[in-house]
Amino acid sequence: MASFIGRNRPVDRFTPLDPQSSSEAKYRLPIRTRLRRNRKADWSRRLVRENKLSTDDLIWPLFVIEGEKQREPVASMPGVERLSIDEVLREAERAMKLKIPALALFPNIDREKRDERGSEALRDDNLVCRTLTAIKQRFPELGLVADVALDPYTSHGHDGVMAEGEIVNDETVHLLAQQAVLLAQAGADVVAPSDMMDGRVGFIRNALDNKGMSEIQILAYAAKYASAFYGPFRDAVGSNATLKGDKRTYQMDFSNGDEALREVALDIQEGADMVMVKPGLPYLDIVWRVREEFGMPTFVYQVSGEYAMIEAAAKNGWLDGEKAMMESLTAFKRAGADAVLTYFAPRAAEKLAREA
Repeated sequence: MASFIGRNRPVDRFTPLDPQSSSEAKYRLPIRTRLRRNRKADWSRRLVRENKLSTDDLIWPLFVIEGEKQREPVASMPGVERLSIDEVLREAERAMKLKIPALALFPNIDREKRDERGSEALRDDNLVCRTLTAIKQRFPELGLVADVALDPYTSHGHDGVMAEGEIVNDETVHLLAQQAVLLAQAGADVVAPSDMMDGRVGFIRNALDNKGMSEIQILAYAAKYASAFYGPFRDAVGSNATLKGDKRTYQMDFSNGDEALREVALDIQEGADMVMVKPGLPYLDIVWRVREEFGMPTFVYQVSGEYAMIEAAAKNGWLDGEKAMMESLTAFKRAGADAVLTYFAPRAAEKLAREA
């Protein structure tokens, strides 16, 4: 007679051992299936490993500032710095050597350049556009992901145009489409709208196509939650000091899961090439559901707060930072992610290279 285990697979029943048959048998459990057998040695664990992290899974976010030879530490993100364009080029060269596929760029612009409408985002010589062009000229094979959002450029710190205390959706979308075109013309391979305005993916796709840039990919921040884990990032781009109120009227409620699938479905319908879940570790269930439901290239952002927690705990000796880094990144793969935006990218790539 067969019993069943796992996915309805039959397993033969067996007769328990006679506890009197030998002196050691009285401690031996009457089981044939011992999952520990496959864990007994490193070579065996590697052979049966279900998910493997590789450098090909990594995207490295960098923060850009004006000036030359500038490297400003981000206090809330140990090991992360704001970089002038020449220093970004050094890191781009490092990324190439480590075989990291792509960089994602985020600016920290001067306060005097920020206004109510984020006008600096629509200048073709702004900080990000100049950085994109410089990298693409030196390293044309390196993928470049450009954030499409107004929050680094607005005086109020929000991702869109504010009118009478509210973020105006449709007017903002028009500006985002203009921004996306400029970023693509400057050298971005991928434009990544992170604003969470309704309808922006389709409008951006049309704007790119009308400019003859149908090859530019769109990575949609499709399920981006209003999260407490963004704090260090806002320090890095300088929007913490300017943000008025919160972003709950356009970013998702962290209590919701089904809504994420609706958001993703709309972005796919509008022309997204890849979709992203943000934050990461607190939302592994969303990553899994999105990948299972749509089968689309699914990315996840291990955000600044997640990075900062691991770094702070490691600095205090509460956990092994390198092991926690690799465990957390592998968790994204296990949940179904195809790629991970992570500030750990260069360190993870170096470790993976050592172990190759």
